Amino acid sequence: MAAVTSQSSRRSRLGGLPTEMTSFVGRRHELAEAKRLLSQSRVVTLTGPGGVGKTRLALRVAAEVHRAFPDGVWVVDLAALDDPGVLSQTVAEALDVRDWSSKPSLEVLAERLRNKQMLIVLDNCEHLLQACAVLVATLTRETSDLRVLATSRQPLRVTGEQVFPVPTMALPDMGDRPPPPQSVAEYDAVRLFAERAVSVVPTFTVTEDNQETVERICRRLDGIPLAIELAAVRLRALSLDQLLDRLDQRFRLLTAGSRTALPRHRTLRALIDWSYDLCTEQERSLWARVSVFSGGLDLDAAEEVCSGEDIARDDVIDLVIRLVDKSILVADDDVSPMRYRLLDTIRHYGREQLAASGQEAAVRRRHRDYYRNLAAEMDRRLFGPEETACFLRLQREHANLRAALEYCFAEGDTDIGLRMATDLRNHWLNGYFMKEGRHWLDRGLTAEREPTGGRAMALSANAWLAIIQGKIDCADAMLTESRAIGERLGLDRVLGYASIFLGGIALFRGDSEKALACYGEALDRLRSAGDPLGEALTLVRLCVACSVLGDSSATMAYARRCIELCDAYKEHWLRSYAEIALGIEYWRRGDTARAADLEKKGLRSNTSYNNLLGVGLSCEVLSWIAATEKRHQRAGLLLGALQNIWGEMGIPMGSYAYLMRYHDECEALTRAAIGEAAFRGALAQGAKLSSEDAIAYALEEAAPKKERAEPPAEASPLTRRETEIAQLVAQGMSNKEIATTLVIAQRTAEGHIEHILGKLGFNSRTQIAVWVEEQKRSAEQQRAGAS
Repeated sequence: MAAVTSQSSRRSRLGGLPTEMTSFVGRRHELAEAKRLLSQSRVVTLTGPGGVGKTRLALRVAAEVHRAFPDGVWVVDLAALDDPGVLSQTVAEALDVRDWSSKPSLEVLAERLRNKQMLIVLDNCEHLLQACAVLVATLTRETSDLRVLATSRQPLRVTGEQVFPVPTMALPDMGDRPPPPQSVAEYDAVRLFAERAVSVVPTFTVTEDNQETVERICRRLDGIPLAIELAAVRLRALSLDQLLDRLDQRFRLLTAGSRTALPRHRTLRALIDWSYDLCTEQERSLWARVSVFSGGLDLDAAEEVCSGEDIARDDVIDLVIRLVDKSILVADDDVSPMRYRLLDTIRHYGREQLAASGQEAAVRRRHRDYYRNLAAEMDRRLFGPEETACFLRLQREHANLRAALEYCFAEGDTDIGLRMATDLRNHWLNGYFMKEGRHWLDRGLTAEREPTGGRAMALSANAWLAIIQGKIDCADAMLTESRAIGERLGLDRVLGYASIFLGGIALFRGDSEKALACYGEALDRLRSAGDPLGEALTLVRLCVACSVLGDSSATMAYARRCIELCDAYKEHWLRSYAEIALGIEYWRRGDTARAADLEKKGLRSNTSYNNLLGVGLSCEVLSWIAATEKRHQRAGLLLGALQNIWGEMGIPMGSYAYLMRYHDECEALTRAAIGEAAFRGALAQGAKLSSEDAIAYALEEAAPKKERAEPPAEASPLTRRETEIAQLVAQGMSNKEIATTLVIAQRTAEGHIEHILGKLGFNSRTQIAVWVEEQKRSAEQQRAGAS
């Protein structure tokens, strides 16, 4: 099994750019400068202290330049990542790159991104500087059109990096004569304060009476955006004058009366100190305890982990609401149930307070126990109607699960860590987490060598992942040890799972007799152990194996048993695999209509789960069916689409790799039927289909979209880039606007326009615009004539 994805938005052009929870204020000059640097360099790093607005600026830049990147802009938030060893996997997950292979993750990333025109926003790099530098240097070296916009408190120091220190927000000059209120409000710092003030005092506005106080507040806060936002919240309880007075008091204490300007990092620290001081003891405790979470939390987790000592469980919800009101916790209502998070600067402050409280070890243990229990609970509930909700929950909590595992192994609780990694075996099977799963299982198996039932199950889980990666001999060795432990301890469940995967290895090696014996043993033992998931998993494999071996009656019987079992538990995932297996059998029997119906049913189901392996298997069988029905063009297109599916996984068919012979036979039959040239053309057309179009074509819900015919070379002397720029000229854009839109240097845009004028024999931009319109009319007339 593999996990569904909760982040379909990552497949969009904007690659998961988060929704702005508050308005973006000002920063016109900074936006322009960052975009200019990005047009000139493939790596731009926004630097500055915490709270200065690096992340907000980077996200706004990404949103404004996304049209220049056909393969999208993708955001990778590293704030919750502490282990540099899984940086590449984390980036792959954020970029929607799945990898089932055993290759190094960074190598796979470079391969997948080699021909992509995309922008990666690498946010919060400062605590992983070396690892981020290696990753960025490798990706930019191995690709040609990839660009990186990083945020960090320090530069990455990679070749070609452009560093842009993000300044604090603009402040009005303190002159003898105060400017009018509308003029003051044009300054970014004042505008930010005013907008955030309105959110807590709806009638607030900058007037002649209060403008000087507002200006002094913003100046006292050095124009630091986070400091301004934290201060504006105080207007719930204080007037402007009271707010300014308390800021003056606090900062005078910090500087001990010195007239020297207060360092900016101390300004923000002082304001966070003040926010902390204004909290009640319980609010401070919750703030500190919430800092142990990575990537956010929900209310259930807060109640379980943060209650105790001075906080009763029933008080947690009220404390959470109060911290949201004070802008300490950020509420995210885009998901259900609602989740909460701390801004990175505030989270680090909370961790300092937790360490100073002497409660850090106890809170981190509660965090570990909560996520250890969550992993076990999700594993128990996976086979049934809640499977989708379980997978989504695990994906949302991935950063916390990782933190809990890291704590286990760092503190010597390796037995707990190993059991937790084993319980998450189905979560690891998601293509994003395959390598990370093996990392944790390998780490636990290295540390825990006692021949226990926990080690035996971990060996089976790790072997399952290894088989999918094609590491057959490695998996065989782990399963042999697992089986030996199971026999010594008399553990049916251990022996059952070992037998499932040993059967798959036997089938892969061509030993069908041993495979069937292993599957039979697995079925008996797992039924005896009361493990319906393992039983259904075995029945699916028996279906496929018996079909491949030509035992039609046994195939049908096992399929019916699997479907009945899944229906009894209202389970759909493994049921879809039973339908795929049945489809293979009907195809082998020559009933291609029934086979296609079953494969399309399985394809729809696996598409809804975003299960790439299931989608690939269904498309495989549909290509075989098409070749059998002599629909060779369709077979060729599907084979072309499959190049992308299996390429995205890094290894074709996973643990069903023994079916590859049917793929090869289909390819040979199709090539022989339509000839090499036509076959290559069909492959190329299929490979150009998007995943959505490929699935629609496989389901026969839509024909493949025909590519717009390229005009003959003599029809236009312009290159593709020159044509694109000519069209922007026709829209009335200036050279600067064209450069910004395409994220190129202005001088590059000017050079292209000079070439366009020279090639067309023109001397004005107006002539270019007229020519573009004539080209459009000519193309429309050609299309009308063709139809």
